[in-house]
Amino acid sequence: MPVFGNAPQWVLSDDGVPLADALILSHPEQVDRLRAACPEAAPTAVLAGDPCFDRMLAARPYRERFRRALGVRAGQRLVVLSSTWNPASLFGDGGTDGGSSGDSGADDVLPALLPRLAREFPVDEYRFAAVLHPNIWHGHGPGQVRAWLDRARRCGLVLIDPLEGWRQALIAADAVIGDHGSVTYYAAALGTPVLLAAAPLHELDPDAPISAFMREAPRLDPGAPLRGQVEQLVDRHRPLSGPAEFTTSVPGEAAVRLRALFYSMMGAPEPEWAATLEPLPLPRLEAATVTAPLHVLTRADRPGEVSVTRWAGAPSAAGDVHMAVHEDTHDVDQLELADVIYRDGLPDDPRFGSPSIWTDEVLQRYQGCSLAAFVIGPDTCVVRPRRGDLLRLVGVGVDPGACASALHALLGSGDGGGEDVRMRLARLVEDGFLVRVGGRDARVRVAPAQ
Repeated sequence: MPVFGNAPQWVLSDDGVPLADALILSHPEQVDRLRAACPEAAPTAVLAGDPCFDRMLAARPYRERFRRALGVRAGQRLVVLSSTWNPASLFGDGGTDGGSSGDSGADDVLPALLPRLAREFPVDEYRFAAVLHPNIWHGHGPGQVRAWLDRARRCGLVLIDPLEGWRQALIAADAVIGDHGSVTYYAAALGTPVLLAAAPLHELDPDAPISAFMREAPRLDPGAPLRGQVEQLVDRHRPLSGPAEFTTSVPGEAAVRLRALFYSMMGAPEPEWAATLEPLPLPRLEAATVTAPLHVLTRADRPGEVSVTRWAGAPSAAGDVHMAVHEDTHDVDQLELADVIYRDGLPDDPRFGSPSIWTDEVLQRYQGCSLAAFVIGPDTCVVRPRRGDLLRLVGVGVDPGACASALHALLGSGDGGGEDVRMRLARLVEDGFLVRVGGRDARVRVAPAQ
């Protein structure tokens, strides 16, 4: 998205000669603006498309793979937070997310939103990822950026590689909350619903297509509930025509046009094989583990059926709430208050002995804990109720931690005595149970664990 308001200083030498032999543009509209802003450089313009956008278009068939790699489960919505680099961006000059040290500018929208994301969005229904401009990482340093966002990461936020992973995240996204950066514009060009949390029109060329997009796209209202705004954005989405039209006028042709240009400039014949772009690779697998304490709201719909909603922040909803805490939490004081303590790992990891040894140790160490759960796979966990034997829970497509919380709710407080709990467990081993979580139902099989 070239900006030609100050074109001469960017494209001409002090002698008024074009700096580049060829200035690659993706749309005739950019050629017209260059001609108007700096006619001396207009002869160097070459319409060659957008290879970055072409790679995204070619990778769209792999959207579900990208989503799985980013830890998005079936039924979850992935929301990408995108920030460019300057004080008026979504991230601003940098900031804190509560509990970390750092400078926080008045315009730092993203750091102010992060605690609300944990409170307002159930973790089984929404997954969040952040794409921050490379200059944010370079200017502040990776350690500082991760420190600022540490709490949000423990609540489930994924930090996307700013060079290699952002395109895949856009393809996987159900919605993008962004600013005036190119990543937000690319998302809109892909047809993804976009909500603007920062839109500094004064920094943009008023005649550029991105300015028109900033004026037309829906705005985030920071004073209103966030979840309702995201749901309305997705449910009522109608793609704006501008971004898809002006990102490139020759979609899919960048490789052919660029190779022809480069070889002509070298005065060499092109190779016989077809010109292609490197396909987007699969992102590295991002675990969806939340280590912040989870507030779990459960509701028994009917015998053997339970609905589970989990938040990484204190929920506003009232009802039967218990606390589930990952053993690796930084909020170690909450382990003493946890009803369910869980962790993930390999069943033969010698550090834990075995799921049987680990669950027994947890229940001995934390006397207030009613159930310990060792997650051994994407659909499976081994649990030990305080008044019961070791069990294996398998719920296809559902986070095993949610299944453990559902079992805790079905067993109740145990006020009926140990025999009562054992009778309930025997019935569950025979029949299993149904859990509703993250917008889907799953039948959970319960069996004695080896």
